[in-house]
Amino acid sequence: MLYESLLLLGVLSVTFMVPHLVLGVAWNLAAPEWVLWLHIFLVLLAYFVWFWRKSGQTLAMQTWKIKVVGADNAARVSLRQAFLRYALSWPSVLLFGMGILWALFDRDRQFLHDRLAGTRIVRV
Repeated sequence: MLYESLLLLGVLSVTFMVPHLVLGVAWNLAAPEWVLWLHIFLVLLAYFVWFWRKSGQTLAMQTWKIKVVGADNAARVSLRQAFLRYALSWPSVLLFGMGILWALFDRDRQFLHDRLAGTRIVRV
């Protein structure tokens, strides 16, 4: 997750900071806080869903040789599963990592958001 966060810093620099800096400098505009958070949420949504649907792996997952697949060992997660996994991962991580710690007690060692979304992480 730390490595993924470092990569996302670059993604957010280009897709988030640059447009808002241009708005601020060129037109002296600042978006409301809720718009900024929505922008971050949507940029990250596009990043994760695109990579999970394309190859099952984000850039960091490629490095660690892990992949997201459907729980039924489908070769690729469905669009619904990718959206659901992304949406459920937010509370899974933000609630003190409870959805991540869930894997310590899960019989298949799955994160809570994977269990609920019908996905799983496998080694490549």
